[in-house]
Amino acid sequence: MAIARKKAGAGTDTAPRRVSILGATGSVGRNTLDLISRQSDAYKVVALTAQRNVDLLAAQARQFNAELAVIGDEAHFGALKDALSGSGVEAAAGTEALCEAAQRPSDWVMAGIVGAAGLGPTLAAIRQGVIVALANKECLVCAGELVLEEVRRSGAKLLPVDSEHNAIYQVFDFDRPKTVDRIILTASGGPFLNMDVTAMAQVTPAQALAHPNWDMGDKISIDSATMMNKGLESIEAYHLFPVGADQIEILIHPQSVVHSLVAYVDGSVLAQLGAPDMRTPIAHTLAWPDRIATPTERLDLSRIGSLDFEAPDPMRFPSLRLTREALQAGGTAPTILNAANEIAVAAFLSERLGFLEIARVVEETLNKLAVTSVTELAAVTAADDEARAVARELAGLPPRHDGRLSLVQG
Repeated sequence: MAIARKKAGAGTDTAPRRVSILGATGSVGRNTLDLISRQSDAYKVVALTAQRNVDLLAAQARQFNAELAVIGDEAHFGALKDALSGSGVEAAAGTEALCEAAQRPSDWVMAGIVGAAGLGPTLAAIRQGVIVALANKECLVCAGELVLEEVRRSGAKLLPVDSEHNAIYQVFDFDRPKTVDRIILTASGGPFLNMDVTAMAQVTPAQALAHPNWDMGDKISIDSATMMNKGLESIEAYHLFPVGADQIEILIHPQSVVHSLVAYVDGSVLAQLGAPDMRTPIAHTLAWPDRIATPTERLDLSRIGSLDFEAPDPMRFPSLRLTREALQAGGTAPTILNAANEIAVAAFLSERLGFLEIARVVEETLNKLAVTSVTELAAVTAADDEARAVARELAGLPPRHDGRLSLVQG
């Protein structure tokens, strides 16, 4: 892969690195722009996208003098055009426009659209053959082999943004993968780590959204509370790193200081540590292969004093079992799992479903649908559509009025 501005953003005198951010108004997108604002001469913002947050998207596009701003929901196109009037920023809307934004000539693309809805734009970015910072785990969960085949075909560089996968990436010996014994994904355990299962049945969306360590979007925060997030990350890790499914472990670490570990056959265990701030892994990908300064809190282990670890409770967090079973089943099973979870989480956030019912909806959806092989994107789309329809019924939600789900959130 040839990146003309490969060293930009790391204090060199080369031309600015051209960057696009898919999901600019989400937590990952906002943190990315925060880092760019601190080294504005090193980066040129090409395209920014959002789903519905017109006001913030327009403000970001104006501040960073973006070439293009895209709103996914076409109903907000008029508002976006008005907000950008006279700015010189091109406005567009709709699913196709999101993919077009991902295809705008650039050097680096942040794939930060949450959920399966990010698959199309992420694939479009990968086909450019540039650096793609992957903050959307659902792409690899739903279509891992297809995504990696596009990476191989285009010569793109896929860099993980999730703090856990980014940590593994930094300490994994890719030249000698057979020396790796296992990789260990750490998890905070979320807000209900020590709560009785009976009490968990009564928790509210506000309680579930109150993550003890990380500032994340609503969907990811709920996934953290159920630990579905960690299960999905185990599937993502299977595709990102050359290890078997049985070499991936999950370990609860409430302080979120050790972001993940790699154990080697000689008994060595390498870990990446840092304060719980998403700007650290984002900065690693933004400046890759160099590093840039960030405003994140510096780790002071003497102040922290101790680090705790424990195995996850399978009774409290059934999502971990469901994701492992889906990974072992292969084919469309992870797609079904992810789609059902997105529907169930949306139902919980709208207070139409109890917290513990999220896992029930996912498991029953998996049990109802046949798993097929994935040889093309159409198989992923069909499985996603069918799973969402079944999950909506199980969650007591009305069918979508258009009868089509097609990798769109909720």
